[in-house]
Amino acid sequence: MPPFTPAGLDHVVLWVDDMGDAFRFYVDVLGCRPAWSFPDIAMEHLWFGPMVIGLWDRHAPEAAYAAPPSRGENAHHLALAVNGVTDDALRAHLAAHRVPVVKEVRQVGARGMGLALYVRDPSGNLLELKGPPSQP
Repeated sequence: MPPFTPAGLDHVVLWVDDMGDAFRFYVDVLGCRPAWSFPDIAMEHLWFGPMVIGLWDRHAPEAAYAAPPSRGENAHHLALAVNGVTDDALRAHLAAHRVPVVKEVRQVGARGMGLALYVRDPSGNLLELKGPPSQP
């Protein structure tokens, strides 16, 4: 058994073709509220209830490092919130299962700032394990 408790979906990041059109759609049509703006990577975060939706501009030069190879890929990664685990215990659990960490950062999510460990599932899908927040 893992050393954490699944806590739900933290956020989803979607590639968009036009940030202005996408932002207006999510706010005006879906009722999202603006959350955080990250112009240095061409990303906007919006609240959808208790969850965050990230919009990432696939055509912006600032996003080129992570842009999908084709228009067919829409979701960048799935972020799974976990509770009841320390950062070290989460790293140890992944290592025990021989799951390499692709990237480790402290970043914002729906629950606040905290550890994010990126791993790939057996099919190559990128997953973010979003630990408990260190700051709300």
